[in-house]
Amino acid sequence: MASGRIIKAISGFYYVKSGDETVECKSRGVFRKKKITPLVGDFVEFDRDEAYILEVNERRNSLIRPPVANIDQAIIVSSALMPDFNPLLLDRFLVRIESKGISPIIFITKKDLITDVQQSAITDYLNTYRKIGYQVELLTSKQSVDLTYLYHYFSEKVSVIAGQSGVGKSSFLNAINPSLALKTDDISRSLGRGKHTTRHVELVEVGGGLVADTPGFSTLDVDEIAAADLDDCFPEIRDRKHDCKFRGCLHHKEPKCAVKQAVDSGEISSFRYDHYISFLNEIYERKPRY
Repeated sequence: MASGRIIKAISGFYYVKSGDETVECKSRGVFRKKKITPLVGDFVEFDRDEAYILEVNERRNSLIRPPVANIDQAIIVSSALMPDFNPLLLDRFLVRIESKGISPIIFITKKDLITDVQQSAITDYLNTYRKIGYQVELLTSKQSVDLTYLYHYFSEKVSVIAGQSGVGKSSFLNAINPSLALKTDDISRSLGRGKHTTRHVELVEVGGGLVADTPGFSTLDVDEIAAADLDDCFPEIRDRKHDCKFRGCLHHKEPKCAVKQAVDSGEISSFRYDHYISFLNEIYERKPRY
């Protein structure tokens, strides 16, 4: 029995990298009975001679789209224009990624297409995210720009790319690894959305790390997050929650709330707090599942 990591899955075959070699494997029927589906990124035990996966090791985390496990970080690609920069949508991505125990990094594209006034407004937002502790990059849309200076973000990490449709996720992946040649379509002017086509998922090497070659979720909600866990998805709220007078404070209508005091004093951004309340109300209003 040997150990390895699944780096590609296609049509029921799993390509397991073990040392310097990659072995094409199938999974045992026992996985179907146990309702276990091996994912790209899984650490597995496999029979090298029979070319069968025997065991899937416990996952640290996983996503449905792209179907990847044991992810270290998610690079959220947003755009300054077409579609317009949207901090509410960006926070929605951040919350979903934080809830999975994945570290987010923010890349804003198309800075060359906006005016100085627009860039100043976006920079104010980005400075807020930097103050929270997020890594942020503002990028040009020009395809000729060498992006190897970003490779340090990928070193020794497993990364996925996420973001709203049309922001340039596939174009970004192509730019950091031209061998991918991912198919991209122009943004629909009427819908403001982009399109991409993907047939399988693979982890490819970029900057000394591995990146899923498939752009991640483009729309999302907070239906998997409980109201009591939402504050943990906002680092600046998470850092202050234990100073609230009441245990289990949701930082909404409760008195003597350290988070609301931090908002009033400017230590927590008001737009971030407003987004927190918006998501909290969304959680309260969702229909129960039976």
